[in-house]
Amino acid sequence: MLNNDVTLTSTDSRQRIRELLTVAQLYYRQNKTQLQIAQEIGYSRATVSRMLQEAQERGIVRISINDPLERLQHLESQLITIFGLTYARVSEPPEGRSAIDVVPRSAATLLIEHTSPDALITVSNGRAVAATVREVPIQDWKRTNVTQMIGSLSPSNPMTDSPEICMMLAQRLGGTYTTLPVPMILSSASMARAMLKEEQIATTLTLGGRADVAIVGVGSVFGGRSGHIFTSYEDARFISEIKKRGAVGHICGHHIDIEGHHLHTSLCERTVSIEFERLRRIPLVIGVAWGHAKAAAILACLKGKLLSALATDRSTAEEIISLNETRYIPKTAQVPA
Repeated sequence: MLNNDVTLTSTDSRQRIRELLTVAQLYYRQNKTQLQIAQEIGYSRATVSRMLQEAQERGIVRISINDPLERLQHLESQLITIFGLTYARVSEPPEGRSAIDVVPRSAATLLIEHTSPDALITVSNGRAVAATVREVPIQDWKRTNVTQMIGSLSPSNPMTDSPEICMMLAQRLGGTYTTLPVPMILSSASMARAMLKEEQIATTLTLGGRADVAIVGVGSVFGGRSGHIFTSYEDARFISEIKKRGAVGHICGHHIDIEGHHLHTSLCERTVSIEFERLRRIPLVIGVAWGHAKAAAILACLKGKLLSALATDRSTAEEIISLNETRYIPKTAQVPA
């Protein structure tokens, strides 16, 4: 909008505005120098300089400085304030790139910046956690130990599994690792109880529960489907069960509702994973997740205080904050009017 002192009622005033627009477009949009513009329109360079100044004074040109970091830092502050996080890292993928190109790197930086060289670190499974570990810079942390917090996936599952992630992180840090040689979900509750009594399994899960730092992914639930890590274990009955319970996501093998409450499902007694309440007692739990499909699940983890740090991208951070403001309720969990 032009300043109030600019009138467009006379031919002269309109002609002057057209001249100023021409000069401004040549300078700011076509990146021509003042000397080039002067030669093109037949004025002196000093006149062109005065015309550019006049264009600013009249409001034809408005110069603003766009600081991309400012918006990201504002979102980080909001996440920390609203959800009581210790740290938040929000990234913006460059044009033509996606969140997986930047978010895992931010999560890896959080890990290195806020972990001591003698820390006990525990990891879950999945694409986001694996991508984060690959971004961890090589260290010489010989006193670091990395341990699993959840059993292994089905052999037919193509996702990067927890044992592999555990070993890979230990190699990058230069430390040792402790794996969990048991499936994430066993065929029966009795078999799971027996396995949990095995010394190596019990010791590994205890280590995971006493970790200084955890790196975890966040899984989403849509239409009763819980994503890749549960693919081999879902049947019609289980899908119906978690739909009725209002599950929106899962973390470390545990399904949760929108408030972050643990939903005790028919798979719970067959699952080998860190205890749900122990997760809250780990000093630093870094959640790595992004995307519209996971926004509600991430919100649930934040509301349930299951994460103390979050690495995500800008659009997901904005959606999480928006969902929280609108008091998001999954359709399957809504109470009829």
